[in-house]
Amino acid sequence: MALTTRGLAAIKPGEWLSDDGRKGAGRLVAFGMKAGGAAFYFRYTRPDGRRDALPLGHYDPKGQAGLTLQHASDRADELSRRYQSGDRDLRAVLDAEQRESERERKDAEQAAEAEAARARATLGALLAAYVAQLRRDGKTSARQVERALEVNVKDAWPLLWEKPAADVTDDDLLAVVARLADANKLRGASKIRTYLRAAYAAGARARHNARAIPELRALAIRSNPAASLAAIEGEGTGARDRALSLTELQAYWRRIVALPDPVGALLRFHLLTGAQRVEQLARLKVEDYDKDTRTVRLWDGKGRRRVPRAHVLPLLPDALEAMRAMRGDALGPFLFTVTEGHSGATYAMTQSRLRAVVEAMQEAGELEGGPFTLGDLRRTVETRLAASSISMEVRAQLQSHGLGGVQAKHYDRHDYLDEKRAALETLHRLVTGASANVTPIRKQRKAD
Repeated sequence: MALTTRGLAAIKPGEWLSDDGRKGAGRLVAFGMKAGGAAFYFRYTRPDGRRDALPLGHYDPKGQAGLTLQHASDRADELSRRYQSGDRDLRAVLDAEQRESERERKDAEQAAEAEAARARATLGALLAAYVAQLRRDGKTSARQVERALEVNVKDAWPLLWEKPAADVTDDDLLAVVARLADANKLRGASKIRTYLRAAYAAGARARHNARAIPELRALAIRSNPAASLAAIEGEGTGARDRALSLTELQAYWRRIVALPDPVGALLRFHLLTGAQRVEQLARLKVEDYDKDTRTVRLWDGKGRRRVPRAHVLPLLPDALEAMRAMRGDALGPFLFTVTEGHSGATYAMTQSRLRAVVEAMQEAGELEGGPFTLGDLRRTVETRLAASSISMEVRAQLQSHGLGGVQAKHYDRHDYLDEKRAALETLHRLVTGASANVTPIRKQRKAD
């Protein structure tokens, strides 16, 4: 029976209908389904002489859920032309084409996915992930780094922030750093250079580092365009080499002793603990103070440490008095504070209090070498202690720097409390101008 719409409508289950066709060209056939309706096939003879029938689809007179007769005929004509042109094993040819089409589809999807991932892996995404990892690792510098990158990259260079990190060049990053250097902000330029180099380096390491955060690994950073950026010439000179003379240091002490509390107490505590890093002092809480040993425990997370290092400091009587004066009768948990313990005094808060003292000293002609900062006070403490024959090792233990070597990390378990206390007593004598043969404070403690 010829293939017609009437014949297809009346086809019986198991019945075959065949379209007229030329011999040796293959033909369209229909098979009656048990559930009703018909299915189209293209029947042809394979090279080995066996008959084969390629399924084309179900019959649907409306062409919505299947093929109309016309659509099936068109598909059969196309297969017939291929068959006559030499594709004698149509099934094998079509299967190969299907596999190739599937491979091309997957390749296209992977390429699109890679392009989308590349578009997402922007410089901004890299810098944000780097900050997130700093924060995850407990680095106190995380907020400072984040703010510097937002101001000097995101806000200043919005198009570069959105540029794929893999496409960013050293020239792009040089422009970021040069903008600050040209404005004579050498310290800021140096910091941004450091942050950019560190972010790219962290991204490149993340590809092989299970400890890296997933967001950083996902960026698949492979190179570091910031690595070629030269150090900032002139940065690190000038104010950063400032160390107060003994006369200036004693004048500073007289000023902060005369200040009302809690500001005076804040600056006295800072100095009498050896000018510790303010970021660490700001985190001191009640539970970090041991009243039996009269010590406080700071946590030093600076550098590449994964776990912050415990840094224990003995407190001299004047430092204890300053600590109590800062908190007053408050119940707040913080020890280094100007808010009665409700929050720790940040670097900016402490530096602003120091600035007022420095300005007063300048007006009074008490400074020989110009203004100074909290960092200069830290340098001054080490310089004055060195001049008083306090060893480099003890100074490093007191200010918690240069302690990342193998010996300090794995073998030296001495707590250096006595040495730190002696160094602080020396510092106290220097700033107060007391005689070097005063009764040692350790003996006074034993009589308490």
